[in-house]
Formats: sequence, structure tokens, C-alpha cells
Amino acid sequence: MQTPLQVTFKEMGPSAAIEADIRSRLDGLERLYERITSCKVVVEAQNKSHRTGTIYNCKIDLIVPKRKIVAGRVGPKDHAHEDVHVAIRDAFDAVARRLQDHARRSRADVKTREAPLHGKVVRVFPQQGYGFVELSDGQEVYFHENAVVNGMFQSLEVGSEVRLSVAEGESEHGTQATTVTPIGKHHITG
Repeated sequence: MQTPLQVTFKEMGPSAAIEADIRSRLDGLERLYERITSCKVVVEAQNKSHRTGTIYNCKIDLIVPKRKIVAGRVGPKDHAHEDVHVAIRDAFDAVARRLQDHARRSRADVKTREAPLHGKVVRVFPQQGYGFVELSDGQEVYFHENAVVNGMFQSLEVGSEVRLSVAEGESEHGTQATTVTPIGKHHITG
């Protein structure tokens, strides 16, 4: 970290044990994402009364390249936060989730969906329970009746258009469809 950790205590005295807990949790965040440049933590005691006890809030401002990540409790009072370490844990868990999301986005590691393949049934063997689909590139893909959704294997015939997912090397017939969804004879596949 470029800037030293800043811990502020509000409405309560400083505590070496609390600061050690915060430093330990920050070390975990730095293992998760090495590019943290600054971290400010505010621990605040609220609602000191004889009926409910003291509720603690913990707010974390984390600076990483091109982003500020903030976490802290918002909303109704959580009586689990009568323990300052629970309030700190919850705030660090929240900032860790946001930091992981930021790390995935910065690595461009977001999930993308590939468009399902389209093809036409070129051979079907109803008695044996399998068939073949030809893809637009001319490749033939084997499918078993169990791969056809909603038990629609019997409705397939040569020329039926389907959408499919495939797995390489799953069958002795070569590429095999893991899911086959009939889409009708007049569906545009391009």
C-alpha cells in the first residue's frame, strides 16, 4: 500500500486489539488484490443506552487504481454489531466482495455467453435413439436422444432445425451434442 492505513475511532477510545483485527483483515485484502493504494477505516460507537447496548459501525474507504471502493453498514441497527469485531468483519466482507468484482472487471474476466450453435438434423435413427446434426460449417455432430430437451427426440426428422451445445471428444462418434433444442424448420440461423 502506498499510503499507511488510517484507523479512526469515533465516540470511543482507541483500541490496540481492534486496530490489530483491522490490520489483519487488510492483509487479507492485499493478498486478494495487490494494487490497494490507500485504506481508511472508521469505527464508531452509537446508541449507548442501558436497554440496547452499544451498536458499532465500521466504514471502509479503499482506494485502488481508477476506483474508490466503500463499504459500511447501512440500514436498520443490527444487534449483532453490539460486538465491534462482528461489525468490522461484516464491513471487510462487503469490501472484499466489491474488490473481487473490481478485480474481475479490471482483468476483463467477466462471463460472456457464446451464441448457441445452430444446425439441421441430417440423419436420425429413432429405433437406436441417436442422430446427427450438420452445422453451418459442414461439421456433423452426434446426439443421443437423452440430449434432446423436453423428450422431443421422437418429433425430430431430417431437416429439423435445432440449437445445440457440444462437447469435444465425449463420444466415439466424435463431437457430441450435450443439449439439442428443436427450433422449427423456418427459423433463421444466420
